[in-house]
Amino acid sequence: MTIHYDANGVTLYHGDALTIMKSLPDASVNCCVTSPPYFGLRDYGVDGQLGLEASPAEYVENQRALFNQVRRVLADDGTLWLNLGDSFVAGGSMTGTASMRQRLNNSHLRGVVVTRGRSSLPVKNLMGIPWRVAFALQDDGWILRNAIVWHKPNGMPTSVTDRLATKYEMVFMFSKSTRYWFNLDAVRQPAKSSPEEYARAGKSVRANHRLGEINGSKIGAKSFAADMNPLGVNPGDVWTIATQPFSEAHFATFPLAIPSRAIQAGCKPGGTVLDPFSGSGTTGLASANHDRKYIGIDINIEYLDLSLRTRLAQQNLFATETTTDAT
Repeated sequence: MTIHYDANGVTLYHGDALTIMKSLPDASVNCCVTSPPYFGLRDYGVDGQLGLEASPAEYVENQRALFNQVRRVLADDGTLWLNLGDSFVAGGSMTGTASMRQRLNNSHLRGVVVTRGRSSLPVKNLMGIPWRVAFALQDDGWILRNAIVWHKPNGMPTSVTDRLATKYEMVFMFSKSTRYWFNLDAVRQPAKSSPEEYARAGKSVRANHRLGEINGSKIGAKSFAADMNPLGVNPGDVWTIATQPFSEAHFATFPLAIPSRAIQAGCKPGGTVLDPFSGSGTTGLASANHDRKYIGIDINIEYLDLSLRTRLAQQNLFATETTTDAT
């Protein structure tokens, strides 16, 4: 394997994610936050990349094999946060592959949209790829704890007229064991009601032993104490987070808020975060922001260089880039 960079609590590997994962020690990371290439959507111009499999079943199996290795290197109290978007069947086979690498170079690493996916399903089907992967990981021993809806209020516009526009993606939270590190207090959100409203509703609940009401929502006496936490309320499993453009080129970046929230909740202080699809380094930046170490892997060396001069450099952690061949 090739260590592309190793300093200041950050290690970047260049190469195939599954191959490199097999070389990492057991229970050596505390949390994994990642967003793999989606099925049949883009060609990033590198041999061996995931996402261009011949069928959804092959894609799911490749994901299952990779995350089996993630589970091995994850500490027993670790968590996995997996962001995946879905794909529609457009019919036929993938087109434009002969010129994709040149088009990729000309578009500054943006990735090329693949207009036709391969599937035995009838044309226009939503393939349910995120849930297919989630169920495969469940069958492989992972514990699915949350299916989080990432609502994108500024989602890409679409010209489609025979279905509703897609405004969300999935973020699955898995654990390796039934007992795992989770810090809810770190990600609580401000309460919508004022302390005075809480106090009045709480007094009513205690006095009348019936449901109180805050901002039109019924609330029982047993759950009231939890909602009065001074640090705020449980953010729930619908996250409204706007997408963020990234002018430096990597096409499929997700907003910093997603890995930040996952890391604060799911990685113990001082722990190590893994991203097998490091890309532009968003997870690495979130890790540094919250004082966690970071291991990133990417098959495209240009993305690793991109992350070093953009996302990761935002923390001023990097003086020089070092490249080392290791076996």
